[in-house]
Amino acid sequence: MSYPNYGPPHYGPQYTHPNGTTILVLGILSLVVCGLLGPFAWSMGNKALREIDESGYPYENRGYVQAGRICGIISTVLLIIGFAFVILMFAIMLITGGLAASSSF
Repeated sequence: MSYPNYGPPHYGPQYTHPNGTTILVLGILSLVVCGLLGPFAWSMGNKALREIDESGYPYENRGYVQAGRICGIISTVLLIIGFAFVILMFAIMLITGGLAASSSF
C-alpha cells in the first residue's frame, strides 16, 4: 500500500514574525477607532508577507499578518470613500451657495 506524497514535512521550529501582532492590532484599530491607521497596517502587512514568502520558512503568525493587512485595506478604502463624500458635499455647498443663500433678512 502506498501513501500519497504531500510534500516534505516541516519539522523543526516555526518562526514568528516580529511585527505580526502589531500589524493585526493596527488593522483592528483602524476599523474600530481610527481609520488613519489603515494605510500603515496595509503597508506593514505587505512588507511582512514579502519577508515571510522570501524566507522559505514556516511562520506561525502568518494569519495575523494577513488579517491585519486585510483590515488595513478595508479601512483605507472606507477612509477614501469618506474623504470623497466630504469633498463632494463641500463642492455641492459651494455650487448651491451654501449657507449664505439661506439666510436673507
